[in-house]
Amino acid sequence: MNSLLVSQINVDVWSIITWVVIGLLALLALFVVVSFFAFGALWVQAFAASARVSMFSLIGMYFRQVKAPMIVHAKIMAAQAGLDISSKNGIQTQRLEAHYLAGGNVMNIIQAIIAAQRAGIDLDFDRAAAIDLAGRDVQDAVRTSVHPKVIDCPDARASGKNTLSAIAKDGVELRVRTRVTVRTNLEQLIGGATEETIIARVGESIISSIGSSETHQRVLENPDMISKTVLKRGLDAQTAFQIVSIDIADIDVGDNIGARLRADQAEADVRVARALAEQRRAEAIATEQENRASVSENRASLVLAEAEVPRAMALAFKRGNLGVAN
Repeated sequence: MNSLLVSQINVDVWSIITWVVIGLLALLALFVVVSFFAFGALWVQAFAASARVSMFSLIGMYFRQVKAPMIVHAKIMAAQAGLDISSKNGIQTQRLEAHYLAGGNVMNIIQAIIAAQRAGIDLDFDRAAAIDLAGRDVQDAVRTSVHPKVIDCPDARASGKNTLSAIAKDGVELRVRTRVTVRTNLEQLIGGATEETIIARVGESIISSIGSSETHQRVLENPDMISKTVLKRGLDAQTAFQIVSIDIADIDVGDNIGARLRADQAEADVRVARALAEQRRAEAIATEQENRASVSENRASLVLAEAEVPRAMALAFKRGNLGVAN
């Protein structure tokens, strides 16, 4: 009786275990079917392109709220372009997800790396991701490295001026407009100064070069002297660009500031001389008036003295002293 009961219990336990296993297998199969319907197309695309994106990675992207189609397309682009997608330092799926979750533009950096590879520029994933997360357009940076761009100095949109004003030693003003050709320096793109710094440095150097010239004719005869002098100063240090060339696009003669200043100085000297002459004239007039007053005062004293003579004579007559010899 007991053996039958024990065997019956064992049968029930095995039956429960069997059903549990069947249920788990059914859930697993349902999960696989649902996953395949949800991500099967992306997995097939990645598999066909040898992009190596696993189904578990696609499922994890769903739970991490990562746009799986974008990651897969970026991985396919990298694989088709021949980029390293398998090694530890390569473009792995996890690294693409991390860049997306950090707020980066995944497609932009992949396209930039592909363009850099085609142009023979050394740009790895880490540097491209850092440039992108720093707020710079890495694709535009690579494009500028391949095709240098031209910036105007001065920038009329920022300063409202179309030319730089510089004065040679002879006092003649020269109005200069330059065009600076630059290419991106990817090694210093992060933390490097922007176009505004390049424009400011070039403008300052041009003004300094013209100001050190003896005459404006020398500058007009040899304007490339300014460009060569400015290029030797290394104005692109600590900037995100490398200066390729500096070209004088236009140079005009302005006002003769030196002559105007000398004329203004001469006029000021004349006014000072006139003021000094007027002061001396006023002092002379004042001295003359003082002398006239002194003469009048002396005449009055003389009249008073002459008035005392009759009085003295009358007093002498009265006392009988007039004509008496002692």
